[in-house]
Amino acid sequence: MAEAKAETEKADAPAGNGRRWRIGGAVVAVLVIIGGIVWLRSRGHESTDDAQVDGRITQIAARVGGPVLKVAVENNQPVAAGALLVQIDPADYQVAVDRAKAELADAQANAGAARTGVPIARVETRAGVSNAAGTVEQAQAGVSGAEHEVQVAQANLVTAQAHEREKEATALKAAKDVDRLRPLVEKDEISRQQFDAAVASADAARAAADAAKSDVASAQSAITVAQQRVAQARGGAAQARAGLATAETAPQQLQVTQARAAAAEARVRQAEAALKQAELNLQYATITAPTAGVVSRKSVEPGQVLQPGQPVLALVDLDRVWVTANFKETQLKSMRPGQKAVVEVDALGGKSFEAHVDSIAAATGAKFSLLPPENATGNFVKVVQRVPVRIFFEPNQDPNHLLRPGMSVTPTVYVK
Repeated sequence: MAEAKAETEKADAPAGNGRRWRIGGAVVAVLVIIGGIVWLRSRGHESTDDAQVDGRITQIAARVGGPVLKVAVENNQPVAAGALLVQIDPADYQVAVDRAKAELADAQANAGAARTGVPIARVETRAGVSNAAGTVEQAQAGVSGAEHEVQVAQANLVTAQAHEREKEATALKAAKDVDRLRPLVEKDEISRQQFDAAVASADAARAAADAAKSDVASAQSAITVAQQRVAQARGGAAQARAGLATAETAPQQLQVTQARAAAAEARVRQAEAALKQAELNLQYATITAPTAGVVSRKSVEPGQVLQPGQPVLALVDLDRVWVTANFKETQLKSMRPGQKAVVEVDALGGKSFEAHVDSIAAATGAKFSLLPPENATGNFVKVVQRVPVRIFFEPNQDPNHLLRPGMSVTPTVYVK
């Protein structure tokens, strides 16, 4: 029986070895197929674990200073765009607005008065120049008239002097006739009547001569008076010309008036700008949310006195987040914007989100560091650089806003 059993085992041994070889061959074939599939799939995509979710984080700061009256939000509270965040005491800024309004009203009143003065000055300028020119012409006419009176008086003097000489000669002749007839009348050679007639004629001639002398004196006096009038007329003409010169400076005075009006208008614009600034400061006392988001890092409380530019909180916009993936430069050979991607989020248990490549950064991450590496000196060791790639999620995959900036993710980009 032992011999029979040994013979049976010898017969079964080749069969068992063949079965093991077939099983081993099948396992190797499966492994080769799986390896080939993995190798083929690895050639069509690029992946990295140096990636995280990014988003817009807006730092909200006070634009004006003052005590805080109200803080309307808490950390991790979602807010809508335009919602009240912090209220600063607006009393001082309301006073500034009222003062700016009063200064604007004063500037507008002054500008109105200055504008009114410009046309008045223009009319006065034209009228003043015209009147002064007319006065000069009138004065010149007075000078001409007075000079003409002098000429007339001088002509009258010449005439009076000639008349005087004539009358003096007549009186002298009549006196001589009387002297010649006097002896004759005494001798009764002529009648007394004839002598009396000669005496009367001599007296009349003397009276005419005296009258002629009076005319000469009057003519000389008239010349003096006419010359005085000429002097007065010339003085008036000089004053008129001085007045015309003064009137002709009126255009410069008009320019001064116009410049004052322009300065008043400039002060109005300055007051308007001051009022706008005061109104803006009053608005800045109410800090509102520029966009919708979630409040984070709140560092303000009621009663706190804020300074301009002091941060009060951060606002995280969860409606639009993306992935910043730092791929090795050797992985970018076939990567292009628009390629499909899948993003696995560690915080969500590896949940996958569909996405696409938006853009590739213009420089490596090291170039934007505080102290970028300088490879021009010392021993050079080549280090594979990483280039940031922005990947956008496809819409409507995260309605509950589970994706938060800073989460670690593993993006896979299908490059083929």
